[in-house]
Amino acid sequence: MRTNRVFAATALVAALGLTAAACGGGSSDDSSGTSGSDKGVTLTYWASNQGTSLGNDKQVLTPELKKFEQQTGIKVKLEVIGWADLLNRILAATTSGQGPDVLNIGNTWSASLQATGALLPFDSANFTAIGGKDRFAASAIAASGAAGQDPAAVPLYSESYGLYYNKKMFADAGLQPPTTWDELNADAKKLTKGDVHGIAVEGSNGAENIHHAFVLAKQRGADWFDSSGKPTFTGDANVAAVKQYVDFVASGEAAKGDAEYDQNQTITDFATGKAAMMMWQSAAASIKSHGMSQDQYGVVPVPTQTAGATGDAGVTSMVAGINIAVFKSTKHQSAALKFVKFMTSTPEQKLLNSTYGTLPPVTEAQSDPAFQTPDLKTLASVLSKSAAPLPQVPNESQFETTVGAAVKDLFADAASGKSVTTASVKAALEKAQSQMPAS
Repeated sequence: MRTNRVFAATALVAALGLTAAACGGGSSDDSSGTSGSDKGVTLTYWASNQGTSLGNDKQVLTPELKKFEQQTGIKVKLEVIGWADLLNRILAATTSGQGPDVLNIGNTWSASLQATGALLPFDSANFTAIGGKDRFAASAIAASGAAGQDPAAVPLYSESYGLYYNKKMFADAGLQPPTTWDELNADAKKLTKGDVHGIAVEGSNGAENIHHAFVLAKQRGADWFDSSGKPTFTGDANVAAVKQYVDFVASGEAAKGDAEYDQNQTITDFATGKAAMMMWQSAAASIKSHGMSQDQYGVVPVPTQTAGATGDAGVTSMVAGINIAVFKSTKHQSAALKFVKFMTSTPEQKLLNSTYGTLPPVTEAQSDPAFQTPDLKTLASVLSKSAAPLPQVPNESQFETTVGAAVKDLFADAASGKSVTTASVKAALEKAQSQMPAS
């Protein structure tokens, strides 16, 4: 999901106790979603913040919503919600039953929100209503709900992580982009001089913390939950993964101030020459806004523990992105599905993803020239070859909350000069695990 969101997942424990009945159900249009004319219907749509501001998103989306109205006669009332508020707004809606008709969700929330029973399942009939399941990339569908269940949402914008590096800094130092973590650490140390650091991280952004902790553990053959959904936070590989990430600040490869970053300051430091590297999702538009041209940086896959690693050891990114969902309590299911079909149509996928610098999860749109830039081609390759979905379990959002906060606190310790050891990391993860609800 977009990493410009501030971490917000604190209310999910209560929401997971809800049944589908708490959210209402069916549709006064037609429960099958296949009614005739929906002219005159007004849908409410909660969109996530994808652009440079909430206002920018309104500028991007409003003409498209007008286009949809002209085609169908269905009006769409738009509200763009920042990442700091989006999940809590959704959870409040699941409790009250007064949600929007259509909404965006971070794809890592899919299984957790699915467990509330608040979202309309995309069974075969609902997929047929929006053009078919096979239009979407398999990796994107994998992050749309728990295995063995109908997806709770469908992919809208896809992303993956890559390692961004400053070409001039690397050339001046006689370096090539790293492929292993040992190489990255050596490069980062060499490139750290004065106010310039080898790498920048977003230490107070819980989502970023989770994404990297997940990948680093995966590369060690570990998951954060066992097959029954029970948390396994304190395993040796998970402890080592978190310590490796926090050590960027502890070792001085990243600036101490990075421990406080939570609003894309990492991109600013990279684009303005204060950091030689960053691990990030699609960032071309944001980098350009700071005056850095595309020929000044490169993007390669995030390193692995050993060169040429494959399987879990070769995972370099979580499957990132935004899904679009329908509230089960909508009174306008047919119209809502028509809107989802419009937003995931090939023309809209090309337009919206190219505008936001993201990747279209609809495979037919991926060949468009807009997505053939060197950075997006690298990120697309990562998404198809070396990305894995975060745990699709009901308690995933609590995992984000507890472990994300634990890593944030460890970064603060490292920045203050306090020693971050294997023991202190394990203690932090033990505390996080103790805060998890019963599976």
